[in-house]
Amino acid sequence: MEMAERDQALTEPKAVFAALAEILYSAADSAEVYSAICSAAVELIPGCDHASLMLRRGNTNVTVAASDEIADYADDLERATGEGPCIDALDTEAPQLESDLRTPNQWPEFARKVVAETPIRGSMGFRLMVDRQKFGALNLFSDTPGAFTETVADHAIMLASFASVAVTALTRGEDADSLRRGLASSREIGQAVGLLMALHRVSDDEAFDILVRTSQNMNVKIAELARKVIVQHRSTLD
Repeated sequence: MEMAERDQALTEPKAVFAALAEILYSAADSAEVYSAICSAAVELIPGCDHASLMLRRGNTNVTVAASDEIADYADDLERATGEGPCIDALDTEAPQLESDLRTPNQWPEFARKVVAETPIRGSMGFRLMVDRQKFGALNLFSDTPGAFTETVADHAIMLASFASVAVTALTRGEDADSLRRGLASSREIGQAVGLLMALHRVSDDEAFDILVRTSQNMNVKIAELARKVIVQHRSTLD
């Protein structure tokens, strides 16, 4: 496909989801998939400096991947305090957004510790779904106060919906072709629309319009950065 044609194709949400699938093409196992999702979050989401993926296993919330030690430690603080964006995202459909953890907020103990012990100043959390069951959450952190906005959250929702599909495929043992079909399906786009409806408190039509505009803004950079993420990730394993 020529670059101009690709630019045009990626203005559609289905094409954006398909492009995100490139993150998985070189992944050998679930650990690499989870790690690639976290790496992609740092590369793709404006203002995101750290990311983690937390899955619920029985009564335990387990961090299965993190972009770095800071994200991993932030998850430890969530578990220790019993509060935070990822924990709340596990229990509610609404995306969790706190742009400045230095000010009074919904997670006072977590905020106090994370500000005192890490460079993190903003956070977001998005629930991941598997077969309509609560399963996990994508946690995003920023070192810059105010960097996370609702517009940035729109971009993150695209990645969170992709992560839901990836986790679902892994738990079912599906192959890459099945995953690519899932990423391009209306069901997965519906997941993103639902998250946008919850974030912005808008109708499904308005949410879909946001989805289209977001995919237009992200453009072909998604595919390019996804390839870069895989190359960088695999180079750290060599």
